[in-house]
Amino acid sequence: MKTPKLLPWYARKAGIPIERATTLWHEAVREATVATGWVGNAEYWGEAMNAFLRLLEEEKERFCAPCVTPFVRSQNRLWRLPLTAMEDVVSAVSASWQRYSATARKAA
Repeated sequence: MKTPKLLPWYARKAGIPIERATTLWHEAVREATVATGWVGNAEYWGEAMNAFLRLLEEEKERFCAPCVTPFVRSQNRLWRLPLTAMEDVVSAVSASWQRYSATARKAA
């Protein structure tokens, strides 16, 4: 059975591997088949999606992966701060120097 096109997005959002999300989707489809008794109608797909989101949430709670991305990004910004400040100073000095040299040429 094909998986939803948004399955990788749901997996990334929950922080679990895509392979595990695929397994959860197949489990949700089995649960929906048992719950509805039909395959392919709107009620079936709605039940499958609800079961998948519930299983995904349970897996997210079990799979405790720390989110370090904001910390790494802030460290990267702090590391680049002196370089950014130096770039701003150099561009200000350059603009000042060009203004000074342009006024000196006009006066002469």
